[in-house]
Amino acid sequence: MDTESVRAEAADDAAGRRREQRGWYFYDWACSVYSTSVLTVFLGPYLTSVAKEAADAGGYVHPLGIPVRAGSFFAYSVSLSVIAAVLVMPLVGAAADRSGRKKPFLAAAAYTGAAATTGMFFLSGDRYLLGGVLLVVANAAQSVAMMLYNSYLPQIAPPEERDAVSSRGWAFGYAAGSLVLVVNLVLYLAHDSFGVSESTAVRICLASAGLWWGGFTLIPLLRLRDRPPAVTAAGREASVPGLRQLVATYRDMRRHPLTLAFLLAYLVYNDGIQTVISQASVYGSEELGLSQSTLIGAILLVQVLAVAGALTMGRLSRTYGAKRTILGSLVAWTLTLAVGYFLPSGAPVGFYALAAAIGLVLGGSQALSRSLFSHLVPPGKEAEYFSAYEVSDRGMSWLGPLVFGITYQVTGSYRDAIISLVIFFVLGFLLLARVPVRRAIADAGNPVPERI
Repeated sequence: MDTESVRAEAADDAAGRRREQRGWYFYDWACSVYSTSVLTVFLGPYLTSVAKEAADAGGYVHPLGIPVRAGSFFAYSVSLSVIAAVLVMPLVGAAADRSGRKKPFLAAAAYTGAAATTGMFFLSGDRYLLGGVLLVVANAAQSVAMMLYNSYLPQIAPPEERDAVSSRGWAFGYAAGSLVLVVNLVLYLAHDSFGVSESTAVRICLASAGLWWGGFTLIPLLRLRDRPPAVTAAGREASVPGLRQLVATYRDMRRHPLTLAFLLAYLVYNDGIQTVISQASVYGSEELGLSQSTLIGAILLVQVLAVAGALTMGRLSRTYGAKRTILGSLVAWTLTLAVGYFLPSGAPVGFYALAAAIGLVLGGSQALSRSLFSHLVPPGKEAEYFSAYEVSDRGMSWLGPLVFGITYQVTGSYRDAIISLVIFFVLGFLLLARVPVRRAIADAGNPVPERI
């Protein structure tokens, strides 16, 4: 083959890769609206109100004959969705790797979640059980789809591009979340002007997230392509229960102890990140005495600045490497919590500054962690290892809130509770600093980027 032909083929490969990457970004654009508008803002309070409407005189509902306090129904439903995802993700991940056909699995998971979310429009009156079922289906499907989506990253981006591609994906997601949340909040806050009740406005917001999710999922499905499996499935069972598959995956990961070491570090500091996100509004309302409108404004600020933060940290990784950039972000998280501890009550400006700091490090921390882990996955096991990544992430998500809750219970101070989360960032920093990522990448059988 002559030089011109080689160059033309390389140009075609690069163009095809760029097309896939642009399609890949749009799945984050599609599904992040569910995380922002549905899970973070609207569904929790609304489903709780529906459950209270159905509750007996003692404040209990009785799904399947089990007495559940109405105020706990949403939390229990989220927990049940995590259990369902833990059972399904390893099985789907292994099947996707064995077949080399991730796209049909991604389509099935995404449209199952989108349909369940759209169905939340019918969540009215005392239909709390319908809401719980739809939440479990949507949340579990979203976890499965995200696992498959993440597993495409090593296939569509060479090592030197991976940090930037992952960061752009997160940025697309935060941009979509911000855009739709603004529209939803306009409808919700001015529902009388649109001639709808508050309940109807919420149901429209919930359903619109499902329609958005399903509509924009068409773009990645059209642009991503399946690849033949990199390894044969000889000697492996065609189908095993999810937990058995998860155990088998972790056993396989023991052959790559440095990959496990990174995963442990990620689980620790990411649990801190997720707890700060989930408890910041409690801290703002209970400790600082801030209004609901201030808290909603802070959520929007986090979403908007997370776009810039993800892109900026992606650029920093080109100079300093992903590992050093993540370590720097963990220092920033620690300082942010320290500042938050000293915020005066009734000071929305200070809380907005705290939200801005969180936004600037949030997207980049998660994006670079995803791209760094992708370097540590043995070829041909992307979906399987990312299922362990997602399962472990969710499986650890109870520890941070537990530390936060116990600290508040013992001290009676939300300030002490918020500062207690520093331990996750300090310990995560120390664990990550000890991982020799270049050797870990080589041990996984992947090419080592010039800067990592």
